[in-house]
Amino acid sequence: MSLAGRSVRVRVPATTANLGPGFDTLGLSLALYDELEVTVRNEPGVTVEVRGMGEGDIPTDENNLVFRSLAHTFERVGQPLPGLNLVAHNVIPQGRGLGSSGTAIVSGIMAASGLLEGRVEFDENLLLALATEQEGHPDNVAPALFGGLTIAWAGIDGPRHKKLTVHRGVYPLVLVPEFVLSTEVARSLQPETVPHEDAVFNVSRSALLVTALTQSPELLLEATEDRLHQNYRGEAMPQTRDLITALRGAGYPAVVSGAGPSILVLCSDPAQRAAAVRLANSVSDNPWKALSLAVDFKGATVVSVP
Repeated sequence: MSLAGRSVRVRVPATTANLGPGFDTLGLSLALYDELEVTVRNEPGVTVEVRGMGEGDIPTDENNLVFRSLAHTFERVGQPLPGLNLVAHNVIPQGRGLGSSGTAIVSGIMAASGLLEGRVEFDENLLLALATEQEGHPDNVAPALFGGLTIAWAGIDGPRHKKLTVHRGVYPLVLVPEFVLSTEVARSLQPETVPHEDAVFNVSRSALLVTALTQSPELLLEATEDRLHQNYRGEAMPQTRDLITALRGAGYPAVVSGAGPSILVLCSDPAQRAAAVRLANSVSDNPWKALSLAVDFKGATVVSVP
């Protein structure tokens, strides 16, 4: 049966990973969405149109990450790739630590799953495996796929995740700078080994953070302490480092969002969120765009377009 004429619409949320101590393990889905429309055409090849964030910079040929993810998915499940028209509507900032590359990868996978509905069954384990193969680690793609707070790990049979519900008293704030930082650069600053006491410190804080996010938001300031990665990356983004120091010194649970340079502040109420924005504007000469976001609980979605 030909796929010609099939069309799907995909919606994928932004994510913030690590959340302080949960390096490469914890991730949170945020209510800020990139959307993608994919239509199968009769002619071979691909056309890509990008609107919004990344327009003019993101490749619009076969090097496009969304297309590469879609093509990889078709290949992995043994299906021939048809000709495709892609239209991406992007609002998630690029290169700022909000999971834009993971979102692109998940968009391609979800589009493939929608186009192949009735031919191939995509369960949660397959979706996560396909995304992790391309992203390299599951902490960003798990919340993008499934929503909420996710714990991701490498199991015997591949990547696995557990989705948890975030306490309604958690109000995420993301402070986005104008400058960018690549994930590769951020990861290159990580040492291969860390002191034993730092490893133990992060294990305790990661366990506490899960409790703080799901049951006890009043513990968030202490639970977001980290000794594993943020200090090492600070030299590459001093403005981020300095603003986090100021925010935490004033009692706000501020951490690097993903690989940075954006900052995530896990506030306890809307008033605290507004106060954190005022503080950021008063202590930093660097312009920061404040995004007051809800937690996304649904994750990625795909629907057929008539």
